[in-house]
Amino acid sequence: MEIRIGNGYDIHRLVENRALILGGVEIPHTLGLLGHSDADVLTHAIMDAMLGALSLGDIGHYFPPTDPKWQGADSLMLLEQVHQMIGSQGWRINNIDSTVVAERPKLKPHIKAMRDRLARILQIDSSLISVKATTNEKLGAVGKEEGICAYAVVLLVKTSIKNTNH
Repeated sequence: MEIRIGNGYDIHRLVENRALILGGVEIPHTLGLLGHSDADVLTHAIMDAMLGALSLGDIGHYFPPTDPKWQGADSLMLLEQVHQMIGSQGWRINNIDSTVVAERPKLKPHIKAMRDRLARILQIDSSLISVKATTNEKLGAVGKEEGICAYAVVLLVKTSIKNTNH
């Protein structure tokens, strides 16, 4: 069996007058993440891990923040495109392990919804997606509540021979 592993990381600044979206779920909070798209750091980290596993670059290559086409984009739609790209290369997701780092708000009540939303887009069972939440113990930019970051690891399994006919 051929397997590939990739890791991803993303961080965005917390600001007023923006929605806080993590794993495609809008979470009630006084601050939201600033970014060209919806700034969903969890989904962005997962996409980077998927792309990295196949040495396909990062999300900035496919969805550059300089392109107005992606302004305010729903990161789940971008995730769906990355998922299709991975599938067209003959790979499928075996499992995802991720961690969101935020001082506030408490994310535990929203983790099941995040896993379910991600699983629906990725067409896999939610049991194959781990989303954990932790704090930064008040250390650094995340600890000072200036931002939220996420880490992800994705294991891909080869499903077929890549079509090399042009």
